Amino acid sequence: MKWFKKIDWKNINWKEVVKSYGLIILGTFIMSIGYVVFVSPLKLAPGGVYGIAIILHHVFNFPIGLSGICLDLPLLLIGTLWLGPKFGAKTLVGVITLPAWISLLEKVYGYAPLISLPGQPMTPDPSANFIIALCGGIIIGIGLGLIFKTRATSGGSDIIAMIIGKYVKHIPLGTLLIIVDSTIVLAALAAFKDWTIPLYSWLIIYVTGVVMDKVIAGFHSSKAVLIISDKHEEIRLRILDELERGGTYLHGEGMYNYNEKKIIFTTISRKELPVLIHFVHEIDPSAFVTIVDASETLGDGFNSLKEKALQ
Repeated sequence: MKWFKKIDWKNINWKEVVKSYGLIILGTFIMSIGYVVFVSPLKLAPGGVYGIAIILHHVFNFPIGLSGICLDLPLLLIGTLWLGPKFGAKTLVGVITLPAWISLLEKVYGYAPLISLPGQPMTPDPSANFIIALCGGIIIGIGLGLIFKTRATSGGSDIIAMIIGKYVKHIPLGTLLIIVDSTIVLAALAAFKDWTIPLYSWLIIYVTGVVMDKVIAGFHSSKAVLIISDKHEEIRLRILDELERGGTYLHGEGMYNYNEKKIIFTTISRKELPVLIHFVHEIDPSAFVTIVDASETLGDGFNSLKEKALQ
């Protein structure tokens, strides 16, 4: 218990601790709804430990929550032994609470599809199956995003990919994760003999990733803008006065005639972009403007860097 004695209990920010673990518990609850209510009734296996658990449930009638924790805990132990104790208490809480929520929903909600005919997991209407799968991916992505915001991991197939990556270093971890999840998806095809199942499962994997990234980065997208103009001083003043934004001068050199250039770099909101484009064109119609999507901007005038760092 030496690690216990090394913890500086006096300097722990208990508000942040409660917030982090609260997000994990909320995230796993949301994920459990996605798996039990939306994904499992369609016999979809969108990768991960719970993709395997859903296959085992429909083939052998094993409870999803019990199968999930029976697979997740050994993987967490193996990952800790092989990769070191990098997963931490937060991941352990997620590994325990997710199957707990799933088991509770299995008792309360059961395994009934949202819309279906008796004995048929898929509805006769493909559009209904598509919407149900889409909603499942969105819900799982929201829950997973909340967990990742606390710097915890989802365990499961992530650990498998990390272990493989330790020995197969020429393949990126993201690619290995796709390979592992796709193997589980194809296992569902072999188990259920329905070619629509992997298609819907891959849809869920894609939607989950997109939504998860949005939850982690935030929905307040901004624009990073680079402006090259000989009338940079006039543009600078308009940015400061009209948009009340700051910026940075980058020093460059023209490739054709080697003239020195002052490049304005600024970050603005999406709503401010048309105003910026209008007055840049008004000042210098020959200006060169590059606009880049910024998934998240931290600092003065945008989201708080401190709050992001403490999440």
